[in-house]
Amino acid sequence: MLPRGRCRLERGTGVIKPGDEWGRPTDATADLECHGDDQALATLITAEGTPPLVRWSPVDSDFARSVGLHPNHTTPRTDGGGGIELPVDALAFVLARGGKVTHLWGINAAVLGVAPTKLSRLHRQRPVTVVVDGRTVFTGNATTVVIANGQYLDGSDLVPRGHPGDGRVEIQVYALTPGERAPMRRRLPSGTHLPHPRITTTSGRSIEVTTGDRPWRLMVDGGPGTSVHLLEAAVRSPAIRLLI
Repeated sequence: MLPRGRCRLERGTGVIKPGDEWGRPTDATADLECHGDDQALATLITAEGTPPLVRWSPVDSDFARSVGLHPNHTTPRTDGGGGIELPVDALAFVLARGGKVTHLWGINAAVLGVAPTKLSRLHRQRPVTVVVDGRTVFTGNATTVVIANGQYLDGSDLVPRGHPGDGRVEIQVYALTPGERAPMRRRLPSGTHLPHPRITTTSGRSIEVTTGDRPWRLMVDGGPGTSVHLLEAAVRSPAIRLLI
């Protein structure tokens, strides 16, 4: 089953047209096989060349839900060629702390600060500035910045309007008061936490996040955390073609 909001990716543009089909039938055989989580899928992304056609068997995956797959397909798929070729986007990250710069690919979501699913009244807000496509969308104190290509995080419908094949990513900045955080968490599974006056939401193709004097904790696709002062992200569209 294809995810809701099906669209067609226009060749060469990285932009989809709402209402059209997303993906196309193919008799091709996969270039690569992947049995693993979102991080495992992201390791197959390359900066140049034709995006590989990947037959993916997800394990503990949030991204799988966004493309109509079960989050745990514990038996690797060996059903040969053919299926639906689904072009999906990814994020190229540049992380900076002090004089060290790191490059990283992500397929589902990056979380700076405290994940919305874990946000409590005890977490303190800190200064952050978020620039999307050259426009400052937030500057002030917040607990969390989310950059999402997929729709789900920790099993919750974090980005109800997210689409991993539209050439854009969704950005959310959480500046909720302590008393607003528990009610927000209760609404996350159903995606009804939005709209909210203290959750800034937008979408774009390039993102820059600058923290204050202290670095923020960053997690990409649920992987090991790291600390950053500056985060830049850009969309690659498409980055992988899934064979589903």
